[in-house]
Amino acid sequence: MRVSVLLADDHPVVRHGMRNLLETDESFKVVGEAEDGLQAVQMADQLRPDVVVVDMMMPHLNGLEAIRQIIEHHPGTRCIVLSMQSADPYIVQALKAGASGYVLKDSGPSELVNAIHQVMDGKRYLSPQLSEKLIDLFIEKIETDALDPYNTLTTREREILQLAAEGLTNAGIAEKLSISQRTAEQHRQSMMAKMDFANQTDLIRFALKKGILPMDN
Repeated sequence: MRVSVLLADDHPVVRHGMRNLLETDESFKVVGEAEDGLQAVQMADQLRPDVVVVDMMMPHLNGLEAIRQIIEHHPGTRCIVLSMQSADPYIVQALKAGASGYVLKDSGPSELVNAIHQVMDGKRYLSPQLSEKLIDLFIEKIETDALDPYNTLTTREREILQLAAEGLTNAGIAEKLSISQRTAEQHRQSMMAKMDFANQTDLIRFALKKGILPMDN
C-alpha cells in the first residue's frame, strides 16, 4: 500500500517542491497540504495520514505543538520535522514532542524519501550531519524540563500563548480557535499567571527564546 503523507509548511514553494519530490515515488501519496500548525492538526484529524512532514516555524501553532497534538490524537501517525534549524535544542525538543525524524532543509532531495521509509519501518531518522550526542541531550532535557512552567500549560493555553505572541487580541484568538471571547480571555489569563508574565513584552520575549516565534519577527 502507498504511504499517505500530509505536508505542513507555511511556504507554498516548499510544499510544492516536497509534493513534486514525493509524487515521483510510487510508494507515496500526498493527501493534503497545510499552511500553518492549526490547519495541520485539523487535516491530520480529517485525513489520518501515515506520515506528517512538519516545519518547525509555522504561524498560529508551531511545529512542536502540532506534533504533540497530532500524536496525542493519532499515536500511529509518524511525524518528521523538515527544518532549517540545526541547533541541538530544536532537535531535542522535536524528539521530546514525539517526532520520529528530523531532516534539514538543505539536505539532498533523496533524504526526505529515505526518512519516510525509515520511520515507516519503526525507526528514528536524523540527518547524518546532526550530532550523535542528541540522544544523551534528549535524556538530559527530559529531566530538566520538569522544572519548566511551560510544561504546566494545557494544550489550549499553549495555542493561545503563540497566538497572543503573534499579536492577536482575545477576539482574534476566539475567532481563530472557534471559541467564545470570554473563554479565550480566561485561558489567556490562566496562561499569563502560570508563566508569571507581567505583560506582552514578557510573553514575546519568552516566545522568541523558546523558538515559538522566529527571531526576525
